[in-house]
Formats: sequence, C-alpha cells, structure tokens
Amino acid sequence: MALAAFINSPTGPMTTHFWGPIANWGLAASGMYDAALKGPEIINERMSATQILYSGLFVRFAWAVQPRNYILASCHTANVLAQGNQLRRWGEYKIQTEPETGPSTVRTAGLMAAGAAAGIGAMVAASAPLQNSLKGGGGFLARMATHPAGPFYIHFWAPNFKWALSINNLMDYDRPTDKISLSMTSALTLTGLIFMRWSFVITPVNYSLFAVNLALSTSSGYLLARKVKADYIDK
Repeated sequence: MALAAFINSPTGPMTTHFWGPIANWGLAASGMYDAALKGPEIINERMSATQILYSGLFVRFAWAVQPRNYILASCHTANVLAQGNQLRRWGEYKIQTEPETGPSTVRTAGLMAAGAAAGIGAMVAASAPLQNSLKGGGGFLARMATHPAGPFYIHFWAPNFKWALSINNLMDYDRPTDKISLSMTSALTLTGLIFMRWSFVITPVNYSLFAVNLALSTSSGYLLARKVKADYIDK
C-alpha cells in the first residue's frame, strides 16, 4: 500500500516531479565519480564553484515549490558537498603542481568566494525592507514586489541563477577536450532537457526556468558533443 501510494503521489515516478530531481542527482554523481576515478586536472573550478551556489539556491527552491520536493532538495545538498570536495581537490592540485603561483591563485579564489558570500548576505538583509517599500506603492513595481516568481522570492533567483551554468559553458567553448568532464557535461545536458518539461508542471509555472534550461541543455550538449567526438569518433 505504501509503495502504491508513493508511485501515485504528486512527486512519485509517474510524474516529472520525480524524474526531474532524479536527473539532478547526476550532477552530484558526476562530482563523486570524477573525485573517485578522475585526476584533478579535469576539474573546472569555475563550474564547481558556480554549482555550489546554484545547488544551494535550489535546496531552498525545492522546499518552497509546490508540491514540495524532498528528492530535489537532497540531490542538491549532495551536489554542494560533491562540488565542494572538487574545489578542495583543485586547490591542493594547484598548490602542488604550481608552487610559485598556485597558492596565490587559491587565495584569490577564496577571497572572491568570500566576497560573493558577503554580497549575497547583504542582498538578503536588504530585500525585506526594499520589498515592503515597493509594496506600499502601486503599478508595476508593487506587482513585481508581490509576484510569487518575482525578484523577492526564490522562484525567481534559483531558476535565473542557472544562467550562470550556461555562461560558464560559453566561456569554455574552446576548452581542451582532455579537460572536459564527460560525466559533468552529460549530467548538465540531461538535467537541462528534463527541467524544460518540469518548468510547466510546477506551481507557479516558470517560463524563465524553461528558457534557462533550454540554454543549459544546448550549451552543455555542445561541450558533450566535442568530448564524445574527440574521445570516441576521431580516434
């Protein structure tokens, strides 16, 4: 009975609410796979850092969206830990292989991360007073301040931050194929494709989530195609 209830539940395996989050487990799994079986030279520190913030936002998104999605929250929690471990490996690798410049590179990256965290904290602290001030007005700004997918809610920030993943892919368009992670690009492509569908079955329907996942599946698919061509077709 319990199994039947789960299968037919709003987040069960008969729905996209189940398969979308399951696909996102690929992100955490790719980080774990690369950490266990691949050398640190393939780590894309910029993408790993971006994924930490992205997954942190989606943990909150998974809790706020209806129906609440515990699978989505758990997979993004795992991805924060997996990508954090990848950044640790990258830092150790840089220090060991580039003794003259590696430590300063790692310190700079740490300072940038601390600055980003401080900036996010300041935005969060200022958001409530700003939202309240806009609510008191009228017209477009008041509607924007109260809209459930507007810039004062996680329904806006989690999907839109996903653009950073696609921007990272565009910055890596000519990355050497031996430094492209097959598992990560596969996971990013798959999650983009499935979440294009998921964006239409959640409440509220999120068109920005659709657009960002279209961009993610396309940009990640390009890198994936380059990797597959170099490793399996051109050999």
